[in-house]
Amino acid sequence: MQARDLTLNIAINLGRLCRWSMEGRRSRVDQFLLETEEYLKALEAAPKSVRFIPTFEWFKEDFEKLRRDIRMDADWAEAMLTWANILTHRATLT
Repeated sequence: MQARDLTLNIAINLGRLCRWSMEGRRSRVDQFLLETEEYLKALEAAPKSVRFIPTFEWFKEDFEKLRRDIRMDADWAEAMLTWANILTHRATLT
């Protein structure tokens, strides 16, 4: 899979994580966090443009913090949705 596709798959999962955290569906959150980590590993290995790398590094750092501190509240959900929007927009730079 190319970097653009991986980035969009991650963005879609982040939107789902937002929704499921607000619905209190912890098992689905855990499931999609694992799947997102797999996409992130694949994206790490994929060729990326120089313009995308700062966003990618920033996302990896923030995602790790969010993954370690799953709060299932509006703030956590909003952070996931914000990253979904950012990555959807920035996927064109990959």
